[in-house]
Amino acid sequence: MEQARQFCVIGYPLGHTMSPPIHKRLFALSGDSRAQYGVREIPPEALKSEAELLLKTMTGFNVTIPHKLGIMDSLTHLDETARRYGAVNVVDCRTKTGYNTDVVGFTRAVQGIGGSLKGRVLLLGCGGAGRMMAIETAFSGGGLTMAVRESDLPAAQALQAEIGEKVPGAAVDVTTLDNICGEFDLLCNATPVGMYPHDDACPVGEDVIARCGCVFDAVYNPHETVLIKTAHRLGKQAAGGTAMLVWQAVAAHEIWDNASYSPADIQALIQEMGERVQADFR
Repeated sequence: MEQARQFCVIGYPLGHTMSPPIHKRLFALSGDSRAQYGVREIPPEALKSEAELLLKTMTGFNVTIPHKLGIMDSLTHLDETARRYGAVNVVDCRTKTGYNTDVVGFTRAVQGIGGSLKGRVLLLGCGGAGRMMAIETAFSGGGLTMAVRESDLPAAQALQAEIGEKVPGAAVDVTTLDNICGEFDLLCNATPVGMYPHDDACPVGEDVIARCGCVFDAVYNPHETVLIKTAHRLGKQAAGGTAMLVWQAVAAHEIWDNASYSPADIQALIQEMGERVQADFR
């Protein structure tokens, strides 16, 4: 009997992670009944030795905080996505290659609501996922406005300078959240505002949302934030962080198995996982 293929997610601490249910459903959708997907909590001081073992015994694994940078030292190759963002969230153990599919999850979630990074993009926040969204917008040729809290202006300006070096001529403006002017094709929220248990909050007012063509919110708990609900009420196409989670997982399966899925199956999975978040994370 053929041996089961092993996959997992590594991080520390992991707590309640959505990776196992998402990846198990994707394996089922692709007809792979042999794949097993688990959870490995690895403290930072043990990463090097554990990574060597994982690379020998696993087919592939996902990487989350705090190992997205540290894992790079154990890999032989880095995909362009990993080099561009200086972080790895997917590893193919067969080739010891690291990838960043967070960016793929983001771009496909945006495409799913008819959005584009080539137009006028309003980004709320500039740390973590916000940095990736900002850089990807610049590489896509979009006009970027980063809106942040007053205290985060130095960080936003530093990112603005970094983008100028990576993408000469990129159109990047910086402002504060209470001084957003103009109209935008796409609004992206990379702040934690609206996340459970403070899910009655919204990062910007309705007047700003009304001036945006469509809305992406990286928050996935709750499945529908106040920002998303407001966008829908205003007749806007909108998607939350669950779409990004699922699409980045799809990209991992494309790497591991060259798998393909129907858009209908993925949309159903996004809805299923959104409902699971509502049930399990409360």
